Amino acid sequence: MSQAIVTSSYRGDFERCRLLCDSIDARVRGHTRHILAVESRDVSMFRVLEGPKREVVDERDLFPWWLRAFPDPTRLGKRRIWLTPVGLPLRGWHTQQLRRIMLGAKLEETALITVDSDVVFLRDFETGNFEDEKGRVAFYRKPGGVRTALAEYQKVHYDWSRKAGEFLGIPEPKVTDTGYIGTLIAWNTASVRDMSARIESVTGHSAIDALARTRLISECTIYGRFVDEIENRPDRHYPVSFERCRMYWAGDAMTEPVLRRFIASLEAHHVAAGIQSFTGTDSALLRRVAGLN
Repeated sequence: MSQAIVTSSYRGDFERCRLLCDSIDARVRGHTRHILAVESRDVSMFRVLEGPKREVVDERDLFPWWLRAFPDPTRLGKRRIWLTPVGLPLRGWHTQQLRRIMLGAKLEETALITVDSDVVFLRDFETGNFEDEKGRVAFYRKPGGVRTALAEYQKVHYDWSRKAGEFLGIPEPKVTDTGYIGTLIAWNTASVRDMSARIESVTGHSAIDALARTRLISECTIYGRFVDEIENRPDRHYPVSFERCRMYWAGDAMTEPVLRRFIASLEAHHVAAGIQSFTGTDSALLRRVAGLN
């Protein structure tokens, strides 16, 4: 049993990713390596974060030649788009998901632990906790999770679920109310490979070719529906419904008192917290409150 941590990031989240790396180095044990998957132009920036158990992977080593990033003319070149001959241009958050799927299918480790770059570990954690004594990998599924999601996100969650069903050839149900999305969860890499093969069988295209044809993609939802409704391999997974990372998804930038109250409210199963970078919460404040100065 072995676990690799994977983070898909970009230069706008560099300081958050540095904080994540420092928190992993200080508090996380048991993993074979931590992989940072980034766009080609960001590789040199992220190289400074490499170490004995951390490596940077260029997305060009994961994607076909035809999926490449360019400056976004609609954002005056301040953002990036990924042009593809098989569909509409993709945004960074789409390709970050594609990197995780492509990596999951390549890894030799039994489990991929996917961690967003705006997460920081606050408690000591052993990655072996994502596997049991039988070698089964923790499978995050939250019954009714979509129904209880923030109201403004429910529609897109159902859209992701419907599209996942199409990729996987699930005629009924069209959508599921089970939530699979988390910022600190594990995947069984053998299942990722089988999921990719299923997508290829259903669509007639390679997994990356099929997935790049749409912007309606949630890698966690595709994996979740595959494990729940297609794979039928209880020898590979055991279900868990609790999250190890508590997220602050939206709202005003956190002040120090607000951030400290947020962290103080973590439950016993929370080993990390994630403060969405778009909230504008100061990275230096996060570092200080996390005790990683």
